[in-house]
Amino acid sequence: MRRDRRPYFIRRLQGAWNRFQTEHYLVPALDEVGPGLSVSSPRNVEVFGGNIRLGTCVHLNAAVGNMIRLCTWTTDGREGRITLGDYVLVSPGSHIVASESITIGSNTMIASGCYISDSDWHDTYDRTRELDKHAPIVIGENAWLGVRVIVGKGVTIGENSIVGAGSVVTKDIPANCIAAGNPARVVRQLDPDRPMRKRSELFAEPERVEQDMDRLMRYLLRENTLRGWLRSVFFPTRED
Repeated sequence: MRRDRRPYFIRRLQGAWNRFQTEHYLVPALDEVGPGLSVSSPRNVEVFGGNIRLGTCVHLNAAVGNMIRLCTWTTDGREGRITLGDYVLVSPGSHIVASESITIGSNTMIASGCYISDSDWHDTYDRTRELDKHAPIVIGENAWLGVRVIVGKGVTIGENSIVGAGSVVTKDIPANCIAAGNPARVVRQLDPDRPMRKRSELFAEPERVEQDMDRLMRYLLRENTLRGWLRSVFFPTRED
């Protein structure tokens, strides 16, 4: 698709449908949800298991063919837990799977295709059981995981740290640094005294943000018509 040909009112209807699906199907599957949950494609978010909690203004940006999965498993009477803090962003195709505990701090950004799991799921020699191959994961506040990062069991990632695209994190990453590679290693330090603008600042006035986004959408779609949109759906051309 080269451009969005939907008329403004169609875009509004689709947004309302997404909100209905989120409230009717997704929210009841979660143990706790803060206000301001935003889900771009609720039918492409899979929730399995209990003990899954989301903070305020969490954004789950799922997409067709790029499902977000939040899954906890019960093993030997132990049920996994997933906790996402406030203003967390989870991008398309990311999977968060807990056997014990995964805690993601507020303002953290998780790029597309990341895999976060606190278990190997099978023992080295007894491949029918998990045994002790699990340990909690803690990702600090305002961390940023690049595209297709893998975070393994027992890892702690410090606040403000960035993990480069495609990295595999098998050991702790300290706060205020950039790490990259397989296995991930610190490649640069960040200045902890330099001010950082966090996602929470975008939502200091949530009603105003919503109004601004609505005005922008109305402006961008101002020339679109129902007829033009239907033509692009059934008889698309290179201009679409």
